[in-house]
Amino acid sequence: MLKQKSSPESVLPPEKEQESIAQLAQILSRESAQPKLVTSNGEEILIPESVCNILRQAVQAMASDRAVSIVRYNRELTTQQAANILNVSRPFLVKLLDEGAIPYIKVGSHRRIRFKDLIIYREQRKVMRRQGLKELTQFLQEEGFYEAGIHDIAHN
Repeated sequence: MLKQKSSPESVLPPEKEQESIAQLAQILSRESAQPKLVTSNGEEILIPESVCNILRQAVQAMASDRAVSIVRYNRELTTQQAANILNVSRPFLVKLLDEGAIPYIKVGSHRRIRFKDLIIYREQRKVMRRQGLKELTQFLQEEGFYEAGIHDIAHN
């Protein structure tokens, strides 16, 4: 089981590595590229897609001159850890659990949320927010409160 590290160490690349990082970002952004690792003795292994996704995000951030941190979580989270990830209060998260919005298990008297279930809920919430913004924008356009040609925030 993965252990959680309380304070992740951030990495900001040195200026001298920026060119190489930019090249790596360009290579990783190509959809058809299936990266592989080649060791110093010539051994090759394809990099799994889940690792590629993390690598792409990290390299893209570094290419944009941003610091990168990786936070490790247990497969099962406490209610406080889950609330922190969603950026909500613990009581609000407990309400979501009680309503059945996020599945959980009980370990003794404590609730535990699977990391996977929490991420699924977060992505569904993001989709619903975007849909709500689109509907609001459409309503405002129909009512004449939102002029065509103004940047549409619902499409970002």
